[in-house]
Amino acid sequence: MHRRARTLALTVTLSGLAGALVLAGPAMASPVSPSGTGTTSPSASAAVSDACEAVGGQNPDGTASCLAVELDNSSGWRGHHVRGGGAATATVPSGYGPTELQEAYNLTAASAGDGKGKTVAIVDAYDDPLALSDLVTYRAEWGLPPVCSGWSSRNCVTFSKVNQWGGAWPLPAPDPGWAQEISVDLDMVSATCPNCDIRLVEASAATLPSLGAAEDTAAAAGPVSIGNSFGVSETRSETIEDRNFSHPGIAITAAAGDDGFGTQYPAASPDVIAVGGTSLSTATGSSRGWSETAWSGDGSGCSTVESQPRWQTKVSAVRATCSERAIADVAAVADPDTGVAVYDSFELPGWTVFGGTSVSAQIISALYALGSGPVGAGNASGLYGAAPGNFFDVTSGSDGSCGSDLCTAQSGWDGPTGLGTPDGVAAF
Repeated sequence: MHRRARTLALTVTLSGLAGALVLAGPAMASPVSPSGTGTTSPSASAAVSDACEAVGGQNPDGTASCLAVELDNSSGWRGHHVRGGGAATATVPSGYGPTELQEAYNLTAASAGDGKGKTVAIVDAYDDPLALSDLVTYRAEWGLPPVCSGWSSRNCVTFSKVNQWGGAWPLPAPDPGWAQEISVDLDMVSATCPNCDIRLVEASAATLPSLGAAEDTAAAAGPVSIGNSFGVSETRSETIEDRNFSHPGIAITAAAGDDGFGTQYPAASPDVIAVGGTSLSTATGSSRGWSETAWSGDGSGCSTVESQPRWQTKVSAVRATCSERAIADVAAVADPDTGVAVYDSFELPGWTVFGGTSVSAQIISALYALGSGPVGAGNASGLYGAAPGNFFDVTSGSDGSCGSDLCTAQSGWDGPTGLGTPDGVAAF
């Protein structure tokens, strides 16, 4: 079983230390705050467990870690259901459901009517043998269109699961930790775009070569977007892998990290949309009805390897703090304390609450299937060209102490939340 219990209040960010050990010398990128300096902000979080072994992508052998974080006791969830419960259970599962996520990000109308005929792809490592049955349960609970079956192919969505080469068989070995990640990913795509078809590509191992091959396989099927919920420490050799995460016309999202200030790959890849995380709460009396702050566990910073994309050079806040690729580009809910409802029966007993930037990465990935504009280059350039009013600006909270907006939310762009969180689909 690959799970590591922790308490976020005691977490110390290791990504920068690992990066410094690997990249000491000329690779230092930022004139103000290189990746990994500073400490993780204290958090009032209850006990949580990482779905996969290691700290936020920092596996000692260089393999990737998934970025889903389970709230150990769902009774500690600090969210608030605002529109009733699911359809199947007498008690509403803890964690935000589709209706609340759609409402929070002004997606209700788009989620109800758009996305039909579009495919969102997900890349993960290893196999979740119960992926389909758990997905069916999740969608039934919240009244989402069912998954098509052999005897039903109307008013439903298709789900396919293939290996890293695109074959239905053989599938990789099962892994309980990565199965949790897969459940999170499938449920968040379903919650955001209920009418979207879903294609799950399972890599044989949690290595960049295997995950990169799976990425290319996912892209070959022509999805609107590909969501990636894993990370690994940056190294000088990562630029070799960039080609696997660059597919013009396909939006490719990657989770920014779950252990506070510091960067990791593939979120640092220039052609990837790096997705940070927030704490999401209801807010009575506000016109939106919701409020967000930067999540203390969120990853952000300056890459020590990757060049700064041309669209980031136009942002004064980025130029002032970072000479290389800056993370993040955009954000959504990721704090497990205000996390989402997920159904996983492979290792877990069923309903539980999850957070982590894997949640936000898949929300943003699925959101591209709701947008009406062309994906274009497939990277974050479209986001930086969008009107500021298309984002909810997150202006409070931090993920560390770096002395700049690389780790502290502010008006406009900042490291933890990028340009902000989605206000509808116009920017996508």
